[in-house]
Amino acid sequence: MRAKKTPKEIWDEYTTGNAYNTGINLYETVKQNENFFVGRQWEGVNAPDLDKPVMNVLKRVISYFIATIVSDDVTAKAGAFTRNPKYNTLMQAVNNSVDEVIETTALKAKNREVLRNAAVDGDGCMHFYFDAKNGIATDVESLTALEEKEGTGGDIVAEVIENTNIMFGNPQLCEVEKQPYILLVYRRQVEAVREQAQANGAENANGITPDEAPEGLTSEGEAKGKVTVVRKYWKENGTVHCMEVTQNAVVMPEKDLGYKLYPVAYISWDKVKNSYHGQAAVTGLIPNQIFINKLFAMAMEHMKHHAFPTVVYNKQMLPGGWNNRVGAAMGTLGNPNEAIASSFRPADMSAQVLQMIHASIDITRDTMGASDAALGNVRPDNTSAIIATQKASGMPLELQRMEFYRFVEDCIRVFLDMMAVNYGLRKVWLANPETGKEKEETVDFDTLKEVRTKLNIDVGASTYWSELMQINTIDNLYAMGIIADPALYIESVPKGYIPNRNKILEALEKSKDAMLPMGEAMLPSMGEAGLPPMEGMGALPQQMPIQGGQALPPELMAMLGG
Repeated sequence: MRAKKTPKEIWDEYTTGNAYNTGINLYETVKQNENFFVGRQWEGVNAPDLDKPVMNVLKRVISYFIATIVSDDVTAKAGAFTRNPKYNTLMQAVNNSVDEVIETTALKAKNREVLRNAAVDGDGCMHFYFDAKNGIATDVESLTALEEKEGTGGDIVAEVIENTNIMFGNPQLCEVEKQPYILLVYRRQVEAVREQAQANGAENANGITPDEAPEGLTSEGEAKGKVTVVRKYWKENGTVHCMEVTQNAVVMPEKDLGYKLYPVAYISWDKVKNSYHGQAAVTGLIPNQIFINKLFAMAMEHMKHHAFPTVVYNKQMLPGGWNNRVGAAMGTLGNPNEAIASSFRPADMSAQVLQMIHASIDITRDTMGASDAALGNVRPDNTSAIIATQKASGMPLELQRMEFYRFVEDCIRVFLDMMAVNYGLRKVWLANPETGKEKEETVDFDTLKEVRTKLNIDVGASTYWSELMQINTIDNLYAMGIIADPALYIESVPKGYIPNRNKILEALEKSKDAMLPMGEAMLPSMGEAGLPPMEGMGALPQQMPIQGGQALPPELMAMLGG
């Protein structure tokens, strides 16, 4: 099928996607969900005399969901399907570069934002593009020229896209790579768009004018002078192509990016059949939140009007009215000793009202999968039971957790695809597998095009208590002698707990090297004593037992003069 590449054709595709989103009520749903999450839960209610309390149950539960999923630090390691050792250096360079991209793009912080969007709006999206900067090095000479310019050849950039600003060519399909095309929609300043179009050599750049924000892109107090820009991705001859347009002009002409994968990662909180938009955790529980707020508002209104007693007095005997100021005199008509006033108190509010409010809150949280134990609303009398309950309450989030791992894996696959095309020759710090010391080497990332890569996502808890548990376990192994090498013990302790870690390891290495000649010098003396020579005795002093370790056999200790 021929890809549509004119501004009018792409704008028609955008209009079709916009109509689909309007048909499933996406824009109104996202707006309502956002309002309820941030606490604007009485918007549009015409009740000026009514107090409007907000008992925001949804925000705390959603925040708990997000914190639970991202509490585990996600790391990715790339490996080649082929066992050819010549790719070992490349894979090490790729892993180091992936870690660098995760840091430079602030991917972990953006992941939290994507999860928040998925939980509140239904979907989260990450878009990647390459900032070429000074160009790509293809040989040593061009690499040297880049270094003289203090350039790296460009970086991968990540940006979070709202689910209202991305449109799939086939909205009934949720898989990114099977889409005929993908549209990303932006609102940008007209001057910046014109400058970009002129820099790209596009025609009719001066014809780009401000327009009205379409549905789904409107925002309160939006600055004037903005225009809607649509970026289209599609695949042609096995590679991804891209171009940007406004309604009537080309901003960036067609460009063959060379990628095999769309530079987009997409996640839905709960998948909906035959739709690429998912269901948010907030959507189905908004009626519960409205009921809780209304009931609490009416309870407050009742307390304001009926909690305090009302004075009833005889108006004929007190023609000047009632005065409750301290020390004030009131004139009466008749005997002042007669009862002229009394207090009146209406019936108390039913206790079922507050019970219903608490029951609604508890049931809403429980159905969302956030119990009191999970949220920490319990007394820590039985720690083991609380931990077990928290783990059990976190089980409903396992589906979202697995989906989040899949999303991260998609991000890393996009990184590898972009590195193979855009990185070229680069200098990377690599560790020597024998000595462990790092040195700078030149790596050709174009080789990635020849290698079928696989990904292994390793997930480990990075919380404070789990790290303490790791340290306790390592200490026990060291004390029992299972870990007999001090250097191995130091390397096993999580980073950040031992200052001068590298210097300590270097000192241990030097001490081992110094003890090696001592072991070799002992061999002749053992021969003079009539003891049979033992293979590897020169290394024995390096294997002496450490404190808390298991003792050497008595026969060997006697040979060593112990």
